[in-house]
Amino acid sequence: MRAIGIAGRRGASPVQFFTRGRRYYGKYVGVYSSPVWTELETTNPPSPPYDRISRNIEKAREVLGRDRALTFAEKILYGHLDNAEDSLLTGTNGGRDVRGTANLKLKPDRVAMQDASAQMALLQFMTCNLPQTAVPASIHCDHLIVGEHGAQSDLAEGIAMNKEVFDFLASASKKYGIEFWPPGAGIIHQSVLENYAAPGLMMLGTDSHTPNAGGLATIAIGVGGADAVEALVGAPWELKAPRILGVKLINELSGWASPKDIILKLAGQLSVRGGTGYIIEYFGPGIESLSCTGMATICNMGAEVGATTSIFPFTPAHIDYLEATHRRAVVSRIMHHARTSGLDFKADEGAQYDEVITIDLATLEPHINGPFTPDLSTPLSQFKKTVQAENWPEKLSAGLIGSCTNSSYEDMTRVEGMVREALEAGVKPASDFYITPGSDQIRETLRRDGPLETFKEAGGTVLSNACGPCIGQWKRQDGVEKGTPNAILTSYNRNFRGRNDGNLDTMNFLASPEIVTAMTFAGTTTFNPMTDSLRTASGEEFRFTPPSGKALPEKPFAVARPEFQAVASQPDASAEVAISPTSSRLAFLEPFAPFPDSELIGLRVLVKVAGKCTTDTISAAGPWLKYKGHLPNISANTLNTATNAATGEVNAAYDYLDGGSRHTIPELAERWRTRGQPWLVVAEHNYGEGSAREHAALQPRYLGARVVLTKSFARIHETNLKKQGVVPLTFADEADYDRIQAGDEVETVGLLDMLRNGGRGDVALRVRSTKGEEFTIPTRHAISRDQAGFILAGSALNMMAQKNK
Repeated sequence: MRAIGIAGRRGASPVQFFTRGRRYYGKYVGVYSSPVWTELETTNPPSPPYDRISRNIEKAREVLGRDRALTFAEKILYGHLDNAEDSLLTGTNGGRDVRGTANLKLKPDRVAMQDASAQMALLQFMTCNLPQTAVPASIHCDHLIVGEHGAQSDLAEGIAMNKEVFDFLASASKKYGIEFWPPGAGIIHQSVLENYAAPGLMMLGTDSHTPNAGGLATIAIGVGGADAVEALVGAPWELKAPRILGVKLINELSGWASPKDIILKLAGQLSVRGGTGYIIEYFGPGIESLSCTGMATICNMGAEVGATTSIFPFTPAHIDYLEATHRRAVVSRIMHHARTSGLDFKADEGAQYDEVITIDLATLEPHINGPFTPDLSTPLSQFKKTVQAENWPEKLSAGLIGSCTNSSYEDMTRVEGMVREALEAGVKPASDFYITPGSDQIRETLRRDGPLETFKEAGGTVLSNACGPCIGQWKRQDGVEKGTPNAILTSYNRNFRGRNDGNLDTMNFLASPEIVTAMTFAGTTTFNPMTDSLRTASGEEFRFTPPSGKALPEKPFAVARPEFQAVASQPDASAEVAISPTSSRLAFLEPFAPFPDSELIGLRVLVKVAGKCTTDTISAAGPWLKYKGHLPNISANTLNTATNAATGEVNAAYDYLDGGSRHTIPELAERWRTRGQPWLVVAEHNYGEGSAREHAALQPRYLGARVVLTKSFARIHETNLKKQGVVPLTFADEADYDRIQAGDEVETVGLLDMLRNGGRGDVALRVRSTKGEEFTIPTRHAISRDQAGFILAGSALNMMAQKNK
């Protein structure tokens, strides 16, 4: 009999075994009542299919050789292969060169979708004509609630404004057997961590921060809606086998350092594209001192370095968390399978990483990242000097804590201790203070145990259990007008220009909740709580003591209020999906035309983009979220914050087919769509970084884009383009970026043959400039056999629909 393989933690109590019955959900009768939400039993399994995972890992060992030591991430991936021999031996030098080469065909265990991306994912799934999803799935209504006055009023207003969308999502969930989390229940990643994440699980999520679940030893990958639909219909999902970046943690955190600082420092080391093509796997003795939610924070923000996902091995902290979140049954199954099949949840002894970075937690100091990019990392001790040298605002407009990244019980109790200490000294926040609980389970536990009242006593605004300001759903109340330079500090994960409030001059600096809170009390970005003091009303000096908190509540987490619990159902073929034919927010999809039986000719460069071009740039969120289910309407924002490389203007494009008339970028794209003029975009590095927003691929495709030519792509966006029939190409010589210009005429050379040969072959672009010069640009591509099929069919959806006729 083999002992369970988990990473140890000093002082951990002995493992216990538990059993627990199937979970039931009560009737949804609260803030938002709808006839499609009824009392139903969950169809979701309580833990991953460990028998199948064990068998698949053993098959992979047979294929690769039993002397091959596997990393933990590889074990989970190989445990979900559809066909180990096909995935691991095709084009891999007999299995010796799997990483970075193999196209893994995977069968995920489940899919999670947030309400903004779920709309398009469901509209695509509906065209496949299936009665139910092939794997368990859930929808989480978290993106459409605007943060403004506080939880109660904001939630009520959000439900009223978005009832049409929520009814659509609820009715589709009922029809296809999808578990539905209503508005106010929580942010998708927190709800997944509390309810679904489990060691050895593999899941897809239609949000780039899905890797949050890696904090609970789960392979969780952010994808676009078309990728999600592949899993929902039961088709194998393809992933280029990632390389593995090992991050070794040694010693323990102390003082003001927090788990957030680990990833803030790592982001500064790797940059926003340094993790592209990698899974980040953490190991080493330092993991023993981290809580499950601390690990989740680190994995969540791994998306900001472009990593496919991030993961920690299983430790006793995970057992503690599973028990506290009412999942002793999962613990019991883990122990059972460890004893009966030898399944473990850590890297094999001697497993090799492609690269290793070591971080000494004992010497780690707090970091602050930003503005405008999550990889501009500055140690706290240097931040005041940097603020002054860069002429960044010293006044802090607002401090915002919580969100999916940092809303755990540990985060909130550490902050509450600071707030309570300051209040007792007579000090209150000098800047606006916002708190976002990650779920109703967290909120009710904070209410029960006291922190929620402490935040309110300090004058903080407690927002609803939703994404809110983190994704641009924020109506500021401080009078800061657009165009006004100002600074905010947040414990969020992303800080692109204009992301939080629509103001391109708002500088968002990312930090731990503790540093955000300290600076909020000071009201300035130059305050260092490790060295500086504040003045009380009586003139005395007050200094924060290093924060401390509890990883978990003393009693298990409070159960979410009935109106915020999930509703699950068996598929109901009689249920009608609620879409009004006159809706401005929801519209059925029309299939894209297949690839022509020829090369692409007569393309024109719509715009040449300079600098950072994120998915926020290509398809803005904020007020545009209301059109996520209506492709024609949301396409009116396409590339509307992109910078024109030729003129330096934002959202400006010129129609060289009409005398050079000036338009906004989406206006010109629509004009060319109406004219039947196909086009391409030219851009720089890491095009499409950020959110897993498939609209950033759907919108250009709808408007007539056939090619995107860049110096490099972000992983998710490159895949999304292929799934929608757009050809992503990169410059073989980056200097050619300077040769091609907006308005140039382009035709492809070798593209049709490459697609017909299943991705094999080179592609070039023959360019005729607006000045009459002709030249050829060699390109590179990473199009697989399956992806070539998607592009030829017009989209992955077209291919799936054909297979399911």
